[in-house]
Amino acid sequence: MDVPLWVWLATIGAMIAILAIDLAIVDHPWSKKSGPKEFGVKQAGWWAAFYIGIAIIFGFGVWYFGGSTAAGEYFAGFVTEKSLSVDNLFIFYLIIGSFAVPKKYQHEVLLVGIVIALVMRGIFIAIGAQAINAWSEVFYLFGAFLIYTAVKIVYDHVKQDDGDQDFTDSFAVRMVKKVWPVTDDYHGAHLTVVQNGKRYVTPMLMVIVAIGVTDLVFAVDSIPAIFGLTQDAYIVFTANAFALLGLRQLYFLLAGLMDKLAYISWGLAVIMVFIGIKMLLHALHENGVHVPEVSIGMSLTVIIGVMVVTIVASLLKARYDGKKAESVDAGK
Repeated sequence: MDVPLWVWLATIGAMIAILAIDLAIVDHPWSKKSGPKEFGVKQAGWWAAFYIGIAIIFGFGVWYFGGSTAAGEYFAGFVTEKSLSVDNLFIFYLIIGSFAVPKKYQHEVLLVGIVIALVMRGIFIAIGAQAINAWSEVFYLFGAFLIYTAVKIVYDHVKQDDGDQDFTDSFAVRMVKKVWPVTDDYHGAHLTVVQNGKRYVTPMLMVIVAIGVTDLVFAVDSIPAIFGLTQDAYIVFTANAFALLGLRQLYFLLAGLMDKLAYISWGLAVIMVFIGIKMLLHALHENGVHVPEVSIGMSLTVIIGVMVVTIVASLLKARYDGKKAESVDAGK
């Protein structure tokens, strides 16, 4: 789509306004008496539905102004990025659990994580768009990288099951600890405190550092994926932004289901392989090789189909495991 500068500015301004309204309503930053509050499941559900709703409405707007092809690219990109964001939530869940973040401060940590993710992805979108315009062969690199990403997703999933990941001892966290001493306890939402005349950083800053590094890794993984579906920078940006908006509400909504979505990483791996192959075919086609190309309609069908099968299979497994555990307890 040929998107004028004022539309870009208006879109970015609207994103900032939505985040500001979210912050004002949920966190009550002006209120010194109330302080941070725990985020309820019902509240999270309403907010998650709101964000998904405005993402869908925006998609219909793309359809109206840009046509069905642009809308198909947007929805395929949104579903893919939302799926990757859910996988991102699993890592956030592990990080927050590793650092034992009090529940009333978790939504503040997630908000910072989302803002960092938006900035990271904006930078990588700009880099990716320039790379594609300057060098069409970059699709070979992106395609191979996505297939590698699929393998890494499965490996990381297995590693998490083995309990080998310790986010409190990551490289970035160790580097911060070498520069500043860290307090043992949280001091509200403060990132630093002064104790005995000396500046300390709090575990809250350590959490943000760990999440920031995670956002960087996921930005590297997710941007090639959506460029495999569309090369329109505006669609890439908006699909990513709407996938990230409402992510912290979705975290609290899915917190009780984290252990039940056992196959989510496998589904994402399949999607990454599919998009990687799509990109390789596109690169071959661009270089004069007569190979079939995957349509955006087929892409959207495969992506939604894989995620539906993945979620249903995960819930069925959770139900089976629950019944199996009950039968074992009954037999004792």
